[in-house]
Amino acid sequence: MIVSQELLRELLDSGDVVIDPLDDDQLQPASVDLRLGSHFLKVDENAVDSISLDSELRYLDIHQDEIVIPPHSFLLAVTRERIQLPANMTAFVEGRSSIGRIGLFIQNAGWVDPGFAGTVTLELFNANRLPIRLSAGRRICQLVFAQLDRITATPYSGKYQHQQAPVGSRVHLDRT
Repeated sequence: MIVSQELLRELLDSGDVVIDPLDDDQLQPASVDLRLGSHFLKVDENAVDSISLDSELRYLDIHQDEIVIPPHSFLLAVTRERIQLPANMTAFVEGRSSIGRIGLFIQNAGWVDPGFAGTVTLELFNANRLPIRLSAGRRICQLVFAQLDRITATPYSGKYQHQQAPVGSRVHLDRT
């Protein structure tokens, strides 16, 4: 079941769901808009000749309130908001339609597991032929919440739990 604005308000008021900071105008009928933070990661293209799933990838760490994503370029970003989900709720990360219409694709594997706590790392791809300028604080994506049929016995406790900044891929830590 997709969670309505009314139920989400109740869950926020009770502390069962945490979104911090949160302004009332971020609440939508069936989602919550999240804003862009001011911390970014870019693959250090001068440090490697290819990307491997078995090796840790090096990133350039960028802290600034405004960033330009060149055409056909990829960048990791972070939400301003920290979220925390209970063990009976999940969330889908979706790009806002207005942002997608300018050619900016937003993803985070599309999913936030039950029990996750932290900021959300966003994968941004400029599919346009023109650069896209982004400013921290701008509504960039939305979370759509769904309730599980029961509390999961194994809430998320993985390698991205409690992240407070954009976190690069940790796929090299996976068991093969």
